[in-house]
Amino acid sequence: MAIVKKYQARIVSIHNEIAGIYTLEFESLVKPFNYAPGQFLHLAMDEDYDGSGQWPESRCFSMQSNPEEKNIRITYAVKGAFTKVIEEKLKTGSVVWLKLPYGDLFQQSHNKENTVFIAGGTGLTPFLSLFIHSSFSTYKKPILHAGFRNLKMNLYEKELSIAQEINPGFLKRLVYEDNDGVLNIKQILEQSKPESTFFISGPPSMIIIFKNYLSKNGVNPDTVLTDDWA
Repeated sequence: MAIVKKYQARIVSIHNEIAGIYTLEFESLVKPFNYAPGQFLHLAMDEDYDGSGQWPESRCFSMQSNPEEKNIRITYAVKGAFTKVIEEKLKTGSVVWLKLPYGDLFQQSHNKENTVFIAGGTGLTPFLSLFIHSSFSTYKKPILHAGFRNLKMNLYEKELSIAQEINPGFLKRLVYEDNDGVLNIKQILEQSKPESTFFISGPPSMIIIFKNYLSKNGVNPDTVLTDDWA
């Protein structure tokens, strides 16, 4: 597990294809970033912070970039005061502080055969950091169940295409709420293998409901791993 470090970083690009959803790319102004797939960071914007002393107010964000890349990417939806400040304050060229890495989502023991990934909306981002990493090739017949409000909300087709190049056995099942309804955990369980490990990422309410359903229907809680920064 990598040691948590502070990085002063500059925003090199901001993409805003959909109102209220932003993808930021950061370059380190100091040492190279060091993290593993599925980990997350703390982002702070205090202009007076110099890298020493008490860490300023910050918020957690999953890293969706491939750890083999030079820069880090995160995607966030504007929800709450902190992300509203990010939307208003941060521009291309802005300098911020990042502290990382945190979490051990994919470093935990799990079955890499018939692995099930379940994501709601931007909850897909921590999975992407694995899907476009070379280690994803070691998974056998992994499957993604991802739900979006509509087709426009799926901003990740490029990464998913790369994932299928890295792992030709990768299967994706995408659900669009306006046409297909919401993700159905009952159907997902029925389509899964008894020995599968389940990874769940998305809105907190979805994580709780899906995790509880799996537990009540015979799935070993140790094989249900969630991206909830707990």
